[in-house]
This record gives sequence, C-alpha cells and structure tokens, in this order.
Amino acid sequence: MNPIALVTMAMTDYFSGDVRRINHFMKVYAFAKTIGELEGLTPRDQFTLEVAALTHDIGIKESERKYGSSSGHYQQLEGPPEARALLNALQIPADVTERVCWLIAHHHTYANIQNADHQILVEADFLVNICEAAMNQTQIRAIERKVFRTAAGRRLLLNLYPASAEEQ
Repeated sequence: MNPIALVTMAMTDYFSGDVRRINHFMKVYAFAKTIGELEGLTPRDQFTLEVAALTHDIGIKESERKYGSSSGHYQQLEGPPEARALLNALQIPADVTERVCWLIAHHHTYANIQNADHQILVEADFLVNICEAAMNQTQIRAIERKVFRTAAGRRLLLNLYPASAEEQ
C-alpha cells in the first residue's frame, strides 16, 4: 500500500469530523507536492515533504486540549510527539519520521530557513493560510517579500493572489 495514502487516511482518522482541518492539510499537501516536484527534490526529500505536509498541524488537538490555544508555538511543541506515534504505527522509516518531526516543530518558524523541504512546507502552508485568513493585498505582498523563495511557490502565489494593477 502507498505510504502517502496510509498517512492521509491516518490523518483523516485523527481529525475525524473536523472538515476544516482535514481540508487544510489536504490543500497544504497538494501545494507542497506540486512545489517540491517542480523544484526537483530528490525522491526521499519529496516523500519526507509530503508526509510533513499531511501531518504539519497534528499538534493542534493537543495544543487546544492542554493550553486552550492552537497557536503556532504550541503546535510546534505538541506536534512532534503526536506525529512520531502516528508515523511509527505506520512503519514510516525512522529517518523520515525524525525529519518530519523537525519540520513540524519549525513550520511556524520563518527566520533562517535553510533547507528546501522547510521552505516549501512554509510556502505551501502560507498559500492556504492566506485564503483561510482572508488576508489583504498588503499582507500578501509582505508575505511574498519575506517568505517566498522558490520559483514554483512564487508562481502559485501570484496565480492565486495576483498583485493589483497599482502594485505592478
């Protein structure tokens, strides 16, 4: 069985009944997969990125339970143990699991991004969050300048949220 399909189903089980959160991680996954493939990641890095995209917000449930908050800081704390348990149960290779846990622990950290998988995960998450948060053009352009580095991510951003005529 395809491990990505197994992770996808495990995450829908994990967030059963929470349509918004399931839709969110599925959209982030689609953007991350697309950007990673267009940016030419190695097969192993692509696989790791896709698993991370599916599981990146796994810490939300524990964050809300423990702290009454889904803030990014709490997600980064609570996500890795939840992801590790889920991925170990699915027999995802240990090196992939460890990198996924690192990515989950840093997916709301935007300073000093040095690896392609981290950059792409952040960009994919922003592509979805911009819509979900109904951000305005000023906010979008600031995110574009501060965060987006990949050619594929920038192209998707501009296709989804074109600059207004006065900005061009």
